[in-house]
Amino acid sequence: QVQLVESGGGLVLPGGSLRLSCAASGSIFSLSTMGWYRQAPGKQRELVASISSSRNTEYGDAVKGRFTISRDNAKKMLYLQMNSLKPEDTAVYYCYRYATRSWGQGTQVTVSS
Repeated sequence: QVQLVESGGGLVLPGGSLRLSCAASGSIFSLSTMGWYRQAPGKQRELVASISSSRNTEYGDAVKGRFTISRDNAKKMLYLQMNSLKPEDTAVYYCYRYATRSWGQGTQVTVSS
């Protein structure tokens, strides 16, 4: 059974940075396309970024140039470095494994002064 556990969320000032982490269990992590999604109150869940097994990346338009997705296959970890954060980045951020359609429990990110 695949388990995904996010961490690293919190309250940050506009313009600040946060690094989210996702710890994955289960086999074949290195072969899995992984992603970060977010959902703000009253809005649909949206793609933030994804990374393939060959480390090809894709970003949502709202975060291009500010966020960076990365992975450490040896540690079965997925990361999201978030810079120049804006209040509109406030949301619950979820880790996602495409092959098994598995979601983590989410971690809250709040950008506010």
